[in-house]
Amino acid sequence: MDELTTQVWAVDALGALAHETRLSVFRMLVKAGPDGHVAGAIAERAGVPPSTMSHHLATLERAGLVQSERESRLIHYRADFAGMRRLLTFLMQDCCQGAPEMCSDLMTGLHCETAS
Repeated sequence: MDELTTQVWAVDALGALAHETRLSVFRMLVKAGPDGHVAGAIAERAGVPPSTMSHHLATLERAGLVQSERESRLIHYRADFAGMRRLLTFLMQDCCQGAPEMCSDLMTGLHCETAS
């Protein structure tokens, strides 16, 4: 992907996350991991009508941050971790400016835990 295409994609992804409900849903799906959630459960947990949630999920999917899979009559959604990594890489690729110590503490704010 060339620089301009990547930049346009990043603007779309950030725009998708620039809405309170979509950001909340994306974080919910990230926390759920590869199992994700079905659309109805997402809408219920977010306190949003299903038709409105469909719009938000479609926006996140078009932005490359969420994947969907139809399972019978249900649609299962999960975070697109490759898309998330791509966005984070785009945002961070120039952060160190040749001085890695500038960015050495970026991971300290994360609280990744191993599932038990």
